[in-house]
Amino acid sequence: MNIKLHTPKSLKAGSGIANFKQFFLSIVATSISIALTFGTAAIIDHHKKQKDKREIVMMVVYDMSNSVKQFERADSMLHESVKLQLKIAEDTSQFRKLKFNFPALLPFVDYTETTERIFSTSIETINTVGNVLFTENVARFYQERKTYKTQICDSIRSGFSGDTTLANVKNMLDFDFAFYAAISHGMVAEMQHLIAQCQEMMNISDEEIENYRRARQEMDNRATVKGMSNVEIAEEVFEWEEKIRNAKKKLNLE
Repeated sequence: MNIKLHTPKSLKAGSGIANFKQFFLSIVATSISIALTFGTAAIIDHHKKQKDKREIVMMVVYDMSNSVKQFERADSMLHESVKLQLKIAEDTSQFRKLKFNFPALLPFVDYTETTERIFSTSIETINTVGNVLFTENVARFYQERKTYKTQICDSIRSGFSGDTTLANVKNMLDFDFAFYAAISHGMVAEMQHLIAQCQEMMNISDEEIENYRRARQEMDNRATVKGMSNVEIAEEVFEWEEKIRNAKKKLNLE
């Protein structure tokens, strides 16, 4: 007698539901894993971009701040020159005494364009900052900086001649320090305004800039200590030259 065992329909259905649940849970687990992986990567990438952005912004604002300090000093020197001119105009007998102060008061600025080139020529850097107004302000500042150097500092130095300007009272009073001082004051004020705007929109305080400045100076000092001093380099060069001279003597090449 053959007896056939039949699985109840209800059991088959239950087994199907179990398989479906397992399959569904597997999909959910995989989706969560993928979401966590990409979500974490996105968070890390966002954090890195924010850090890169801050470093770039601090580097640029620090460069602008250093330039402004130089231009403020140059502007102050120009106003001192005007005061000296006025003293001489009021009492020409002081001309011989005061005229030799003018060469030391000629405005001078010295800056590198490294940061400007990095910021201005790299689309990736500009995209990282991601602030159009900040980018425009920085571009205007660097243009103003170049104009100040050429139209104020270089122009005064090329036009001022010790032999001619200091030759007599008339020549001294003819040199238009007052005109340059007025232009200088306006340009420096504009650059101060631009950097203040940049600091405000990027939430950078004066204290942060000073801390950044100190950190840069400490880094530069450490690099100087590790490197050879000018004296050490000179001594090494002299040593090389001595060895070459001795070698030439031995070879009868002198």
